[in-house]
Amino acid sequence: MTFDISTLVIPTDPGIYLMRDSENKIIYIGKAKNLKKRVKSYFLKNQNYKTQKLVENISEIEFVLTDNESEAFLLESNMIKKHRPRFNIELKDQQRYTYLRISDEKYPRLLVSRRTRDGKFLGKGKTFGPFTQGSSKLLTIGALRKAFQIRICKTLPKKICLEYHLGNCEGPCEFEDAQVRYTKHVSALEEVLKGKNQTRIFTKKLKEEMHQAAELQQFERAKDIRDTLIRLDSLQTKQKMEYIENSDEEYFGIGIQEHSAIVMNFRMINGVIRDSDKFFFDLVGDNSFSNFLYQYYSTHKIPKFILVSELPENDTLLQSLLSEQAGFTVKILVPQKGKRRDIVKLILKNIKLIHTKGGDPGLIELRDILHLPKLPNIIECFDISNHGDDFAVGSMARFVSGIPDKPGYRKFRIKTITGRDDFAMIGEIIKRRYYRLLEANSELPDLIVIDGGKGQLSSAMNSLQSLGLKLPCISLAKENEEIYVPKNKNPIIISKLKPSLKILQHVRDETHRFGVAYNRTIRKNQIK
Repeated sequence: MTFDISTLVIPTDPGIYLMRDSENKIIYIGKAKNLKKRVKSYFLKNQNYKTQKLVENISEIEFVLTDNESEAFLLESNMIKKHRPRFNIELKDQQRYTYLRISDEKYPRLLVSRRTRDGKFLGKGKTFGPFTQGSSKLLTIGALRKAFQIRICKTLPKKICLEYHLGNCEGPCEFEDAQVRYTKHVSALEEVLKGKNQTRIFTKKLKEEMHQAAELQQFERAKDIRDTLIRLDSLQTKQKMEYIENSDEEYFGIGIQEHSAIVMNFRMINGVIRDSDKFFFDLVGDNSFSNFLYQYYSTHKIPKFILVSELPENDTLLQSLLSEQAGFTVKILVPQKGKRRDIVKLILKNIKLIHTKGGDPGLIELRDILHLPKLPNIIECFDISNHGDDFAVGSMARFVSGIPDKPGYRKFRIKTITGRDDFAMIGEIIKRRYYRLLEANSELPDLIVIDGGKGQLSSAMNSLQSLGLKLPCISLAKENEEIYVPKNKNPIIISKLKPSLKILQHVRDETHRFGVAYNRTIRKNQIK
């Protein structure tokens, strides 16, 4: 039943709107200068298919008002990161967000703050962030601990340790004067973690205190403040140098086909293309090039120049927000001539090739070689990690559009098999994985990859058949990179130079790495 918009009182103020489904789960978050005008537009006729699907799932709409459009932009981005609604743009490398936590202890520690899948932070204390890779606010956790002399010991010892003798900690475990100063160190650290402006204010305040201490002939205190200022200056200089060395300019092209968008980028370092990525998202609601860029730069270094194939909507507002976040002026430009224009044309040429073939070239090649019914956008790979008879675990890596989707990774403790029977273990974890997906009515993969040979593949197929599933499934034998498919006696051999094999190798290697790390953790815990 379609949501009756006429029953809803909608404000005309700027703000964000949160659309919920019948289970009260947030499925879409959008922003608007005029909430009433924007939300009502979803319920007009002639909407695209994706927007229709969104509207069909709406059971409730909630509003959060802001003073202006800029605040709405920021709030929308933060809420998307927190709730990760399925209809919003979600970059697949969101693990790059870093949150830091000052623990709730007598003598607090600085830790990386972990999050659950529903966005809740683990552990007690004050959480700061998100910080991003290369952000001017993100001074590495080790450097911050040293700069503010924050202890690293999990349990407070009775005597001073090596960190005290290295000058990284004043030893609140043993010295009363260090215990008094420790609270001030933590307060100073909090000010820096709050942001760039707070850092400037804090630095200015410290300089004033240092001069006052010197005038009062409190030379020991003046020296301590001076040392803190030197550490802060060293950290800021390091950040500045990292920016100069690693961020010059970045190029983006966008291509739209039907109701989906492809964004491709080139990262330029010292005038040379060093990296490239592709991103896909549905054109639902407010999903746009502008939203994509803001989300992208909440997890990547912000360059001074962003060169694009077309100006994003609200480009002036976007430039202002990115400039404030970066601490310098950021310009978004459409290059009109020269080398910059040639690079943008090259990106658009790549996007046109993807549109022509219907997806990532490596995935298209994989589809054709394996005779798959559709493009393998979602690939799930399974492996068994054995270490003697007592330590065996299963692992699964999930790739979306050829890119690791780390929140989708899964690990398994073997429950029903004893001894070293890899075939039976593969059968167990396959059955458990897809039984859960069927129960939850979740999305199934386009291709299942098993790390192993014919035996592992046969066991996996038996488990899928017992669940009534007919999903494409192959195995990849590591020694000669042979690909086994059901009902084929001879393996398929793909040239090592082809992108299709590189995708399979990446999936397999990532699954193996994930499984080995889990196995190692279990063995360590068992020994303890």
